[in-house]
Amino acid sequence: MIAVLAGGVGAARFLAGLVGVVAEAEVTVVGNTGDDTVLHGLHVSPDLDTVTYTLAGAVNQATGWGLAGDSFQTMDALSRYNVATWFRLGDRDLATHLFRTQRLAAGATLTEVTAEITTAWGLGLTLLPMTDDDVRTRLRLADGREVEFQEYFVRLRHQVAVESIAYVGTESAVPAPGVVAALEAAEAIVLAPSNPLLSVAPILAVPGIGEVLADRRDRVVAISPIVAGRALKGPADHLLVELGHESSAAGVARLLRPYCGCIVIDAADDDLADRVAATGVRAVVADTVMRTAKVAQALARTALSAVGAGRR
Repeated sequence: MIAVLAGGVGAARFLAGLVGVVAEAEVTVVGNTGDDTVLHGLHVSPDLDTVTYTLAGAVNQATGWGLAGDSFQTMDALSRYNVATWFRLGDRDLATHLFRTQRLAAGATLTEVTAEITTAWGLGLTLLPMTDDDVRTRLRLADGREVEFQEYFVRLRHQVAVESIAYVGTESAVPAPGVVAALEAAEAIVLAPSNPLLSVAPILAVPGIGEVLADRRDRVVAISPIVAGRALKGPADHLLVELGHESSAAGVARLLRPYCGCIVIDAADDDLADRVAATGVRAVVADTVMRTAKVAQALARTALSAVGAGRR
């Protein structure tokens, strides 16, 4: 069995490649819920939904999130009432959030609801939230404001300087049922190419998860989301610098070295291999920019073989 720690768009694209080389039934995904939020009374799980929609072949390819061909008439109608609609929920996407919110209100756990959603979309893998408890990523901005992740990422378009990040609720959270067992039993654990501070770190902050990865470090492989010093999508590059880290594959390796023994870096960063190795993390060079399904599948094979878990 292969376990993957996943954020949103980058992780979803990697997973689409992974299930091209590994049977879906062999894959367990632990998804980030630190960016979950409540909008218009609805519980929204952006990363879990991005993984689901992508693997179901229904995602909006232009954005990497939301549903292809969706409309936004509900959001447009809400704006009449001076309701904040900076987070655009599509009309068909709303059905997922309505269902999730109703099931949670009826007493179901997020793990149970997520399983119901992935089954409804015909997925064969197991998608687990990192925890059933409320954990929220909050950012303190350089101007002193404190905001939740979605306000930083969507409303402010991550164009503001960040002073610090907190994963609120992790101190009392426990891993969702099945998470620790999956990580302990996995032949390989992959840290998908996701923002190390906003997508991977919240998962590792849940007590018990980071500890398992540290214990199994030789079976853990990360994929750097930074290529030639830049993030392919999102604010990872400037956020790393703002918080005192290096925006490079070597910087990512240094951050993740307690948890992974190997990292896949892009061919554009081949000259950084020695610097990565100096952090105590073995570097494997490959094409990490998943422009096509073929590249994503090749990347999945490379990541698995890096920790001795080769597949077809």
